[in-house]
Amino acid sequence: MIKKEEEKLEAIRLRKLGLSYSEILTKVPVAKSSLGLWLKSVGLSKKIKYNLTEKKRLAGLRGAQKRHEQRISLTKKILYNAENEIKYISKRELWLIGVCLYWAEGSKEKERHPGSNVQFSNSDPKMILLFLKWLDETCKIPQNMIYFDIYIHESHRKRVDLVKEFWRNCTGYPKEQFDHVYYKKNKIRTKRINIGDSYYGVVKVRVRRSSAFLRRIAGWIEGVCDVTLPGGVFGNTPAFEAGDTRFEP
Repeated sequence: MIKKEEEKLEAIRLRKLGLSYSEILTKVPVAKSSLGLWLKSVGLSKKIKYNLTEKKRLAGLRGAQKRHEQRISLTKKILYNAENEIKYISKRELWLIGVCLYWAEGSKEKERHPGSNVQFSNSDPKMILLFLKWLDETCKIPQNMIYFDIYIHESHRKRVDLVKEFWRNCTGYPKEQFDHVYYKKNKIRTKRINIGDSYYGVVKVRVRRSSAFLRRIAGWIEGVCDVTLPGGVFGNTPAFEAGDTRFEP
């Protein structure tokens, strides 16, 4: 009983010195519930209260920073492990990747507007590069058949030369193939975040005289659906095995 009373008095003394509950518990090893009862009615000066509040705030910031660092570390580990799962991409796999990319981001031929050409739009430089690689290596489209449209907001009109230079450097294509720039009107009120110097608009990759090629892509997309979606022939032997370099689309 004497020991408990001594621990209580010591806890009260430390509290009046401005120590937090956590700090007191390192010196007075009792249950936190007991400590709460002992210190419930302890009066503190304004200065001590301020110091305790500041300690709590700083401890919260340190905890948030630690969780932030742990999250970044975990994210890097996940990304690294996932990246290393992709060890090799065969020619057939690259072909299928390009088909699905076009399915997601490419323009489709409309019944009311037959004879459309291949058009692929995106703002992600890596996606644009992958699509160009697909056109070159898998579909054997000559570079002189490809040209680009750039779409940027009116507010970036003064940066148009920088934007064109960015996409030329990114793709490796000559400046003559980036002649078409279109400006999007800005809304008076907008929540857009693409307003800084890292904004380079959207690029549309066009292939000249490619209406037949577009229809072939449409057929490839239907083929993907036929062998993967319910009612298709998923699981049957593919027409080309992975790594088959004889494939010529």
